[in-house]
Amino acid sequence: MKESSPSSEPIGQNIIKLISNLCFSVFVFSVLIITVIAITYQPPDSWLESAPALTKLFTESENATFKNDNSILKTGEDFIAPAAPPESRITEAAIQTTEANLSSSPQPDSGCGDLERVNCSDPRVLIAVERFNLRLFKTIVFLEYQSPVNGSKADECDVLWRFRNKKEKSWRRYRDFRRFKFGFGVNCTYKVVHAGGWHSGVNARRSQRSRVGKGGGGNGSRIVPPGRDEEINDTIPSLGERNFRRGKYLYYSRGGDYCKGMNQYMWSFLCGLGEAMYLNRTFVVDLSLCLSGSYNPSNKDEEGKDFRYYFDFEHLKEVASIVEEGEFLRDWKKWDRSHKRKLPVKKVVSHKITPMQLKKDRNTVLWRQFDAPEPENYWYRVCEGQAAKYIQRPWHALWKSKRLMNIVSEISGRMDWDFDAVHVVRGEKAKNTQLWPHLDYDTSPDRLLEKVKGMVQPWRNLYIATNEPFYNYFDKLRSQYKVHLLDDYKELWSNTSEWYNETTTLNNGNPVEFDGYMRVEVDTEVLYRAKTRVETFYNLTKDCKDGVFTC
Repeated sequence: MKESSPSSEPIGQNIIKLISNLCFSVFVFSVLIITVIAITYQPPDSWLESAPALTKLFTESENATFKNDNSILKTGEDFIAPAAPPESRITEAAIQTTEANLSSSPQPDSGCGDLERVNCSDPRVLIAVERFNLRLFKTIVFLEYQSPVNGSKADECDVLWRFRNKKEKSWRRYRDFRRFKFGFGVNCTYKVVHAGGWHSGVNARRSQRSRVGKGGGGNGSRIVPPGRDEEINDTIPSLGERNFRRGKYLYYSRGGDYCKGMNQYMWSFLCGLGEAMYLNRTFVVDLSLCLSGSYNPSNKDEEGKDFRYYFDFEHLKEVASIVEEGEFLRDWKKWDRSHKRKLPVKKVVSHKITPMQLKKDRNTVLWRQFDAPEPENYWYRVCEGQAAKYIQRPWHALWKSKRLMNIVSEISGRMDWDFDAVHVVRGEKAKNTQLWPHLDYDTSPDRLLEKVKGMVQPWRNLYIATNEPFYNYFDKLRSQYKVHLLDDYKELWSNTSEWYNETTTLNNGNPVEFDGYMRVEVDTEVLYRAKTRVETFYNLTKDCKDGVFTC
């Protein structure tokens, strides 16, 4: 019998064996690669992955325990993209159009002797003011003017306008009113020969109380209480029984975040609001806050603070579906008393029950309860893990209080929007020489003067945003600069101020303290409006912002 040899085997069988061996080798190699990856792979931190825009905030300024530098505090308007210019802003082109429309008006055909008394209702007076302001205030966007009114003298007019600073990314409007002295130019045209300071045109403010809209005409009128910003509307909306039953709600009970720092509060609050948006539900907002002792001179936590002291409740109402907790609970109890069938409620007792699992739930109320020990009872835990891929924190919804921003505008306006600023971090960091070995020396009065002289021109307005408690600490800078500190403007929150009157009304007639968090909010926003900004950990010291070996 003839034996077969490998050479006599069919060529097709050899090819099949070769392909089988090759496929098996590729399979073994693939398994090996996957095994190595599985062992060495470190998944991305879901805490940071959930909001890329906020990663910078919470990694640069603090760690997971939220022990951060409280001398600068950012909110949503510090992260949103700059808003597009409104159609109604006042520009040189708009002024020229107005002038063209006035070209048929009669012009004086003799000398200016009979025009010593300025006619403040003449549209050319307003044109002169608009041109003057555009030339003087380069960092301001002018949105609208009201008709000038008579000043205290025959050649004076008071004018009120609405504006926005170009460095502010929101389109909230602010007001200024100033007194202008007029002379006459070529062909008896009006020209501004002198302009008063911030809020000097008090007659324009008085007349504004009975006007509504641009120019104050045509759209009805309403009386605005003296000294009140009529654009602030942070009243608590009422649902009513019918609307209440039609809605679906997400309700968070208080957790371990209560009385923690404000950065942790915002991080957790926006987690809850983001979940409500994902679930297409109305978020129940508790307006009563606990302010951490780190913002109080007594170092004690203070309960009973109103959300509206610190944040823009009107803006929140406009961009998110929310209901105030007190209104919600009253409507809920009223419904249960008047109906045999109780309101459908699902209690969610653990943050490990994800928003994705609740997406199709039909109960009227989803009630998240946070009764576990810390840190399992932090609101932000809901947005960790897989939920981070689905929940987007709506930072655009949380802005600083318009009342505090009015103080920011007043401080900046008193410096005619032409100032530089230095951010000086001292406090506990300056005392901790193990983590910040050079900070105390580098921010000493002599070193500050030496450093700032190299970055800011002498005799400029210099605003100092700082957590240094001693007012006279920066006196050496006064030899070279016009120094401004927040405490120079105490009358803006004194018992005669607009802020005091409005917050007292919010607090049921009880005065409100201008606390440490409010101070930092104002310091932060004035700092952001400076033309030149000097930072502690980038310009004044070689220490790292978060301590040694963290740069």
